[in-house]
Amino acid sequence: MPEFPTPDLGSLLERNQIRPVIDRVYDFQQTEEALAYLKTGRAKGKVAVKMK
Repeated sequence: MPEFPTPDLGSLLERNQIRPVIDRVYDFQQTEEALAYLKTGRAKGKVAVKMK
């Protein structure tokens, strides 16, 4: 199997060639709610938990 060069993720972000999709952001105290939401399978992007 031939190896293909992996583009640098940071450079792709800088050139707006890819964009992260954040579905929801939860406070740290809401971690259980965030996990429950993930378990529903309805997340259309990443679910983030704020640490501060």
